[in-house]
Amino acid sequence: MDKSKIGSATAKGGFANERVVCEKFNNWKKDKEAQIWLKIMGYNIKKIDFVNAIHIPTRIKRSDLEKFGISEEDYEDLMRFKKADAQIKIIIAIGNILKIENLSLKKANSDANYNQVDKRRVDSYQEMWGFDEDIALGLKLFTGELNPELYPELIGKRELRDKRRLFLDELPEYIRAKILSFFKDNRIIVVNDILKGRGGLSADWMLVTRYNKQDQTTTWIFKDINTAMNLFGGGDVRISPKRSLYIGKITMQRKGGTPDPTKLQFKIKPCELFKLECRDGS
Repeated sequence: MDKSKIGSATAKGGFANERVVCEKFNNWKKDKEAQIWLKIMGYNIKKIDFVNAIHIPTRIKRSDLEKFGISEEDYEDLMRFKKADAQIKIIIAIGNILKIENLSLKKANSDANYNQVDKRRVDSYQEMWGFDEDIALGLKLFTGELNPELYPELIGKRELRDKRRLFLDELPEYIRAKILSFFKDNRIIVVNDILKGRGGLSADWMLVTRYNKQDQTTTWIFKDINTAMNLFGGGDVRISPKRSLYIGKITMQRKGGTPDPTKLQFKIKPCELFKLECRDGS
């Protein structure tokens, strides 16, 4: 069966980082995986003149704007909506036509399957998504950005599980209902922003790699970002068993730990994408 139609395979060696993936694309004339990925993107290998893949760092210096094809005017918006995970910009030339593809790389393994896809302060998400002050208050109490002890009227006489923050089921019912309603009604834009992003550095494709140390192989799956968003964002919006929030297969929770313990974070299990191939019968 043509692996370019399958969208997933297992290869020898490890390439579960952006540097090696860039090297594979840049060696596309000889690299079998890179050729398959380009075919999945819809390109005819025989018609490609050159491919140039570069790693996009988490924070781009203003002095490097030209390198990544970013204008000074677009800089702030691009940095605001750029994804925080590893991204690769792929420039493909076919004759006089120049194509740019942005790839989001997710690394996973069987014993540490969660992957953070976005984290910010609640105020930043409020600015992006426009939720009201009740929801902002609830989310800040949820992350611990606001101390629950300063809001006794919202807690009453209940004994909290954690004095530093509130779990979703400990919020007043009207705030909890607003939060659930907001993420149900705005699921599309939320999933888009945390998985794809916006603007010139938004992701077009998702590559999930899973390295097996025992046999030193890498299993990968390569999908367009809309397929990935439909998979991870599909399903109910509900409170999780740990009293955080499920948005389909996406978990919204308090960041915790260091640094940024009171930021809101969104996580996925990248390996879920492999199950998509099984359902498709590949």
